[in-house]
Amino acid sequence: MTCVVHIHRIRGIGGSERHLLTLLPALAERGVEPVFLGLDDPAGVLEPFYRELGVESVRLPCPRDLDPALAWRVRRELRRLRPDLVHTHLVHADVYGALGARRLVSTKHNDDPFRAGAFRFVERALARRAAKVIAITQALARFQVERVGLPDEKVEVIHYGLDELPVAWGSNPADHVQPDARVLLAVCRLEPQKGVDVAVRALPDIRARHPQAELVVLGEGPERSGLEELASTLQVPVHLLGRVPDVAAWLRRADLLVHPVRWEGFGLALLEAMLASKPVVATNVSSIPEIVADGETGLLVPPDDAAALAAAVTRVLDDPGSYGEQGRRRAQSKFSVGRMTDRTLALYETALRGTGPRV
Repeated sequence: MTCVVHIHRIRGIGGSERHLLTLLPALAERGVEPVFLGLDDPAGVLEPFYRELGVESVRLPCPRDLDPALAWRVRRELRRLRPDLVHTHLVHADVYGALGARRLVSTKHNDDPFRAGAFRFVERALARRAAKVIAITQALARFQVERVGLPDEKVEVIHYGLDELPVAWGSNPADHVQPDARVLLAVCRLEPQKGVDVAVRALPDIRARHPQAELVVLGEGPERSGLEELASTLQVPVHLLGRVPDVAAWLRRADLLVHPVRWEGFGLALLEAMLASKPVVATNVSSIPEIVADGETGLLVPPDDAAALAAAVTRVLDDPGSYGEQGRRRAQSKFSVGRMTDRTLALYETALRGTGPRV
């Protein structure tokens, strides 16, 4: 049986973590022995991830970005586990995992602009040590090749896959959303990248036509106080609920998903909304046009354009049509777990046959 150790720094459950919670059990069902090596940030909310994981895990504390001792501990664990392949996810895992891997695969989950700055030289060095590099979308693959400078022949696209909504790990607390509200749901971190401020600024125009519209945001982050102040200034109902145990309950309650990001690696919340048969209004950036079919499963608008976002949300609230049903069909046909697992296994076979350096 092929043993593959996946490495990722864990702070909570975001898109890349949700991906692992789906991929690792699917690999196990197909005869791979996945082991998860978690680099735990003690400031995060970690236990829900590990409760849901369902495969063998090894946990190492990772309170700092740079920790030479952690590099030694990761290398020691990899020597003990003796995997056939090491599969890293995101920057910390890429750096620490590459030092101890004999055969390496790396998944790139986002197109954060910092990767195209000085850090691109680190990315290129790590790519030289990898047998294969996975990009989760075509847009991200172009970013890695054209802006970061990774070799095109090493980069392969494997989309995220999802078959069902997130499993609840508890009951949601009481909230102040009106029972008859038209719920505009955002599922994201409260960071500038996610553009929640644009959704808040769009809300007055939306409520001019749909006065029952309220914005509900599931996620936490450093922008909380600024968003609260903006909502108070504009006098609009914005509910920043933080991390909730039952995201699916909010997806069922929502009228649509709003996703006004400034850039995006994938946007797993888009797939979740589509599986819940909800229309999506999102920005036409990065990977999003690969997931949301404009005019079929939702509407796409320019980034940082509150007026355009308001107009699109209003249009969907006026007439949701078949956006939700078309989205569900698209998610099931193009972004299934089976399709993702097949492509991942094929890439592992290529890596293990000797394509790329043995490090």
